[in-house]
Amino acid sequence: RNRPEGKVLEPVGVFEAPKQHGKYETGQLFLHSVFGYRGIVLFPWQARLYDRDVASPVTEKSENVAGHGSKEVKGKTHTYYQVLIDARDCPHISQRSQTEAVTFLANHDDSRALYAIPGLDYVSHEDILPYSSTDQVPIQHELFERFLMYDQTKVPPFVARDTLCAWQEKNHPWLELSDVHRETTENIRVTVIPFYMGMREAQNSHVYWWRYCIRLENLDSEVVQLRERHWRIFSLSGTLETVRGRGVVGREPVLSKEQPAFQYSSHVSLQASSGHMWGTFRFERPDGSHFDVRIPPFSLESNKDEKTPPSGLHW
Repeated sequence: RNRPEGKVLEPVGVFEAPKQHGKYETGQLFLHSVFGYRGIVLFPWQARLYDRDVASPVTEKSENVAGHGSKEVKGKTHTYYQVLIDARDCPHISQRSQTEAVTFLANHDDSRALYAIPGLDYVSHEDILPYSSTDQVPIQHELFERFLMYDQTKVPPFVARDTLCAWQEKNHPWLELSDVHRETTENIRVTVIPFYMGMREAQNSHVYWWRYCIRLENLDSEVVQLRERHWRIFSLSGTLETVRGRGVVGREPVLSKEQPAFQYSSHVSLQASSGHMWGTFRFERPDGSHFDVRIPPFSLESNKDEKTPPSGLHW
């Protein structure tokens, strides 16, 4: 951790062997292998991972409205985790990632508010570096002691309170991670995770909202900088929208060997219950040349089978 008087190393725990198979349990402490923050596992999600490895550029002509320009990609089951991020580490990861938050539309009458719970992230199984600690409150997060309690007879010694189980059960429509899309172009890997947020009525029509989390990773040693984004958004209502802009979330992140990844979240709305998004990110090399990185096409699906819309936080 950085201290005013300089950089000081302090022990936070003892590393454990990463699990090659199986899942981590609720209460598992870990370091994020890419972003370096301390966190704790709340519970796992089983997601379908659609991994595209594009060997040759896909021409504009081959794109259809669904954005599936290349080949059919079959999803494979992969484990992700809902985790809490240690608040002490958030200032140190802000250049590489938004301090991830879960956003949702609460089911309150006549409410158009967008709610957010900061310090919640979704972490892939291979990103977890597990460790153990004798500290009874090893993670600083406002939800830590509401969700978990110390039990020295358990391994790991942090177990779910009833409030965590109830919260997961009640709010899974907007928490649940179901599909993950990943594609690599010129050693830049783009991972997209979409989430349905809920529906709002506006001017006698329905507006459906999604958020999507995007992670950019530079798998090469060459420094590159993201300069532009180019989105195409297809709605089931028949509209096709094109969005261009500088950078992402007001930033033009640099991906280097020292800081190879950047993560952010954004939102999109449609006047239909489903649609697709795809596009490209334009990157710049040190010599001033540019190249486009493909954003894997992903579906925007509403949870029509859910009888109740996303609800707020109730303890």
